[in-house]
Amino acid sequence: MNLYSQIGKVALGSRLRRLSDRLTEDAAKIYTLYNVALDPKWFPVFYVLSQQESAAVTEIAQLIGHSHASVSQIVKEMSNRGFAITEKHSRDARVSIVRLSDAGKQLIPHLEQQCVDVNQAVEELSLESQHDLWNAIAETEFLLTNQSFFDRVQAVRKAREQKSVEIIEYLPEFHHDFQRLNYEWIEKYFQLEEADHQSLDRPDEKILKPGGHIFMARHHDEIVGTCALIKLDENRYELAKMAVTEKAKGKGIGWLLGQAAINKARELRAETVFLESNTILEPAIKLYQKLGFRKIVGQPSPYQRCNIQMELKLV
Repeated sequence: MNLYSQIGKVALGSRLRRLSDRLTEDAAKIYTLYNVALDPKWFPVFYVLSQQESAAVTEIAQLIGHSHASVSQIVKEMSNRGFAITEKHSRDARVSIVRLSDAGKQLIPHLEQQCVDVNQAVEELSLESQHDLWNAIAETEFLLTNQSFFDRVQAVRKAREQKSVEIIEYLPEFHHDFQRLNYEWIEKYFQLEEADHQSLDRPDEKILKPGGHIFMARHHDEIVGTCALIKLDENRYELAKMAVTEKAKGKGIGWLLGQAAINKARELRAETVFLESNTILEPAIKLYQKLGFRKIVGQPSPYQRCNIQMELKLV
């Protein structure tokens, strides 16, 4: 049985490399057939230079979608073979300008005929195929530009791991976890303040009895996250004391806690949910924005570390 058929789509990258290796091997033979003494990997750079008098390395990199380092290496190899000439820009010595040498220009007619024949061979291959590979590649590149393959796998992993996370209501037995999780992030970036001690030491008195709620995130029987919904008045609540332990980050637990708090606020017929944070906590700020919070200018904060206030309108 073909290994790739057995493994399945998880071997996409390996299968594409195998196809690329096969095409690259044939490409080397084709260049020899047309007496074009180029390394196949040089083709994009050579083609750009064949269409214009000269170009900066940065310009070539942008045109062909390669890194600056990759283009610089190709230009160096072409220069060593006598097919390209590199000069410094007349007005900026930091910019390298590349042009084809006379030897390089002599290859253009041979390469043009080669390209015509190769294009026809590709067309014939497409006609024999049930699926249009060229268009499929273009579509895949477009989709991966919008969301990389890494991001797609990470999203799948996060969705899978979220299924094993429970969001539960606070119980007195979770008091230590509520303190521990918040101490962990506050002491990492800031210092505990008096307002922290009041909420963390006496959550029943300061959060729950006035009409607030505390949520805990449990993953495989371990408490790994928490957040509080504090009642400010009949129409307004505060999202506060959100924390996820370091080892559990990346599982979307903050999102689940935020959603639980916002849903509770809606259930309580709140009109707005308010929060305070610090812009040094970039992942947290991005999470709040994803949840729908927007920056506002509110009343002075009891926390010295607060340098941003945000609000989510529910009605």
